[in-house]
Amino acid sequence: MLIKIKRPSDCRESEVTDKRLYLERRRFLRLAWGTVLATAAGVVGPELGSPRPALAGEKLKGVRKGPFSTDEELTPYKAVTTYNNFYEFATDKRSPAELAKNFQTKPWTVAIEGEVKKPAVYALEDLLKPHPLEERIYRLRCVEAWSMVIPWVGFPLGDLIKRLEPTSKAKYVEFVTLYDPEQMPGQRYPVLKWPYVEGLRMDEAMHPLTILAVGLYGEVLPNQNGAPLRLVVPWKYGFKSIKSIVKIRFVEQQPVTTWHRAAPHEYGFYANVNPEVDHPRWSQARERRIGEFFKRKTLMFNGYAEEVAHLYAGMDLRKYY
Repeated sequence: MLIKIKRPSDCRESEVTDKRLYLERRRFLRLAWGTVLATAAGVVGPELGSPRPALAGEKLKGVRKGPFSTDEELTPYKAVTTYNNFYEFATDKRSPAELAKNFQTKPWTVAIEGEVKKPAVYALEDLLKPHPLEERIYRLRCVEAWSMVIPWVGFPLGDLIKRLEPTSKAKYVEFVTLYDPEQMPGQRYPVLKWPYVEGLRMDEAMHPLTILAVGLYGEVLPNQNGAPLRLVVPWKYGFKSIKSIVKIRFVEQQPVTTWHRAAPHEYGFYANVNPEVDHPRWSQARERRIGEFFKRKTLMFNGYAEEVAHLYAGMDLRKYY
């Protein structure tokens, strides 16, 4: 279905250090495997986007291994799906998994707007149809000094952009999250200016590392992880990876993004992982991987410097943080 339209995270140190996750890793793996077995047994509904328990998911078919994956140990599924930044549901890390379990993701449409030759409101299935799904194991680094390694399932954003044919005026891509306070209780409070908005420079959006994700661990994306469609930009801090996307706009001017609007002295537009630039309230030089007790050294561009450093050649990365 194609509907034509007219053109138009603070995290306390006590939260970061989750020793219980470290001590109970085997139990988490067993629980995650139990979820897979429940899915296979038919406990979980088969329809993409149908209401589901927060930790349940349907298997995605035809997923191929994608390029650029890290060989680091995966963060357990249980941790990935119960420790979430999703302010649309709650400002703490634990509540989104419960509050999002009945979030309706079907039907879902995405509006394509702005400086583009094919503006329309696309049904999600039509937006995804031409793009084979890939599994890519990426690091996710949060600004509060914690990180995960997640096997995302999605496709390159650049492939979609080429299909939509932006005009020469399109210098940035702006993304907007669903605004629905009835389903997203966090939006009933003015902790941020809603709806959530993020953006990328066009060359960042076209980079082959940047993906639109629809799943993780081979399953449909859980609601609390940004279902049904989210951005993943692995060399940037996690708040750039906007969730539950309903609008993609191609614009000439740099978008005013949510966290940059809320606290420009803390959250820059670029949000590249840079251990040499501290957040005003904590160091970014080291990070704690969820599931581990000790911290590790933070890598420039989250370990993707070889692939993306050229995008910022000549830029002052302390000024453009």
